[in-house]
Amino acid sequence: MLALAALGIVFGDLGTSPLYTLQECFAGPHGANPNARGDLLGVVSLVVWSLMVVVTLKYLVFLMRIDNRGEGGILALLALVPRTGEKKVPPKKALLAVVLGVVGAALLFGDGVITPAVSVLSAIEGLGVATKAFDPYVVPLTVVILLALFAVQSRGTERLGRYFGPIMLAWFAVTFALGARALAADPSVLVALSPVPAVRFFATHGLGGIRVLGGVVLAVTGGEALYADMGHFGRPPIQRAWVFVCLPALIVSYLGQAAFVLSHPEAAARPFFSMCPKGPWLYAIVVLAAAATVIASQALISGVFSLTSQAIQLGLFPRLTVKHTSASAEGQIYVPAMNTFLAISCVAIVVAFRESSKLAAAFGLAVSGTMAITSILYFLVVRETGRVRPWLAWLLLVGFLAFDVPFVVANSLKIVDGGWLPLALGSVFTLVMLSWRRGRGFLADYFADHHVPLEDILGDLESGKLRRAPGVGVFFAARASGAPLPLVRVARSFGVVYETNVLVTVSLEPVSHVTDAERAEVETVAPGVIRVVLRFGFMESPRVVPHLSKALDDVSVVSPAHERVYLLGRETITPSDAGRMGRLEEELFAFLSRNAKSPTDWFELPAKQVVEVGAQVDL
Repeated sequence: MLALAALGIVFGDLGTSPLYTLQECFAGPHGANPNARGDLLGVVSLVVWSLMVVVTLKYLVFLMRIDNRGEGGILALLALVPRTGEKKVPPKKALLAVVLGVVGAALLFGDGVITPAVSVLSAIEGLGVATKAFDPYVVPLTVVILLALFAVQSRGTERLGRYFGPIMLAWFAVTFALGARALAADPSVLVALSPVPAVRFFATHGLGGIRVLGGVVLAVTGGEALYADMGHFGRPPIQRAWVFVCLPALIVSYLGQAAFVLSHPEAAARPFFSMCPKGPWLYAIVVLAAAATVIASQALISGVFSLTSQAIQLGLFPRLTVKHTSASAEGQIYVPAMNTFLAISCVAIVVAFRESSKLAAAFGLAVSGTMAITSILYFLVVRETGRVRPWLAWLLLVGFLAFDVPFVVANSLKIVDGGWLPLALGSVFTLVMLSWRRGRGFLADYFADHHVPLEDILGDLESGKLRRAPGVGVFFAARASGAPLPLVRVARSFGVVYETNVLVTVSLEPVSHVTDAERAEVETVAPGVIRVVLRFGFMESPRVVPHLSKALDDVSVVSPAHERVYLLGRETITPSDAGRMGRLEEELFAFLSRNAKSPTDWFELPAKQVVEVGAQVDL
């Protein structure tokens, strides 16, 4: 059942690639010649071996074994780069890993915007094969379908997977049947299962043949989303669904399209729908294709949700509302703000480009760039952590990049034709993530500069300069040392502290989940002063109240949750030319800070028990 649900959520993008991959390989003045048998077989051979090497070998065999406590994706991979302990990587390598991870994640965000638009649009365009009367309705119908898709995201991937899985199973069965039907008419194309036609293609066309890879990469576009969605279902169900259902159906479909185009070269413009039987069957297949492409979009949407949550917890993205949609699976989440952004962006792109062929160039560059960066991060993780021998790590890197780099080069040639779109989207997300990370770093420096030793507060207590007020005060501290700034400000301004003062530091760890044994660290610093460190993984919600209650119970502190007062620092960023960050970047950071989710909501604190202690900060 998990494999069936994974079929509906994870494999939609890969499963619907036969709708547009081959037609893009033959499109334009630099496409392959569908009238030349060598070109046709060479292209199909490239597609088949890309599926085998990039998806099967790279992602399912190697990358999915490198998980962060069950979570996958480029940021989960980044979190595995060792920054402490004996295997700590040098600072320059660590910075390189962060920049690569941020850029790769930014491109994947862009991919999440483009994929739903190009997938649904390509399916609805199939109506044009049946009759030109539907042409004026292609864009409006695509917009309606996309809006409906984003409207149901709040229901969660588990519930959606129950419906999507059987639909995708039917889709793979139809693609297999159509491919087998066309393949039976000309079994000679089975020679494309060998890499020889691919080698001959480049021997004939030389370096000029690399342009066709801009279309071939569309066959493997869902690989990165597959890895990012691993936390939703786990590795074994995804592997089973791929090996027993997806891969056979895709290979037979591409071979069938090649066989059909050999006898009908004019069908190269839309090979998939052209080989469908005409009449009612064609309309039924278009409806099924539309449903499948909606599901294809789900893989990237779910991936963007996971990526956003990981980025927030790793300190790379402003805090947003993250809702958990499953009581049993922590990784199944819904991010309302990102859902709204994706919906608006997808509709705008469909209205602006209006044709899937114009979006294909944009599609490929985002995917190929992310895949190349993932290969490099994988190398850094396995090389620095000693998971594989150094020679094998280098061999895998060279093997992966042998596919990734040509894909990037081929799609870079399409920047003017639409490849600028993922670069623009990626640049925006990269700027946001790097500015947020730098801003948080400067803010940490501000706290360090205003550090007050806890001994000073304890000394004032012993000398009688400070008096105790009844109750329990929970002071949040950025670091598990010194006195929290809210405590210092209250003590210095009012000359009072609470009878019981709990100093809480929330630590976000570079792992997906933290075990109960690792969750809390409690230390009694002095009579009435307790320090608590609460640890959370990057796929967990930092629910402070229940975990704090348990930690205080363990040290026999009687502290009813409804009687505590939670004191938080509230910094207002005031940009100026005097700060180290630079006025423009600080303006951006200030804007992000104002619009981020408040600490009260993020830590799920009872609002009526919260007191915020403010300060103006120029970074």
